[in-house]
Amino acid sequence: MKKMTQLFAALFILFLTLGAKAQTSGADYFAGKWNVLLKGLPNGDTKMFFVLEKKDTTITGVVQDSTGNQISKIDRAEVSANTVTVYFNAQGYDVNLVMNKKDDDHITGSLMAMFDAEGERVKATK
Repeated sequence: MKKMTQLFAALFILFLTLGAKAQTSGADYFAGKWNVLLKGLPNGDTKMFFVLEKKDTTITGVVQDSTGNQISKIDRAEVSANTVTVYFNAQGYDVNLVMNKKDDDHITGSLMAMFDAEGERVKATK
């Protein structure tokens, strides 16, 4: 009976460790500046920049317009291995953007689950 309890405890710790590692790698992937095209908005397609910063195992940051002016701060973020959902305020509305990892430098997703989004990582010029 004691061995069975130890086995379950070890499995539980293993699953917790794997879950924590998945969140960390997601935050690592999404950290940086993203050029995101939001398609089909009422005022037409819109480009926004999401400047995301890793804080522990989560994401913080700001949203900028195409000229680099800050639109909003990221209120909160939900991070998983291949997805991050960022919540922010735009034009007086609380909105969210789901960003799904496509490859090393590209994402797909949706704004408010209504409008398609696609983006690419902005690489720093040297």
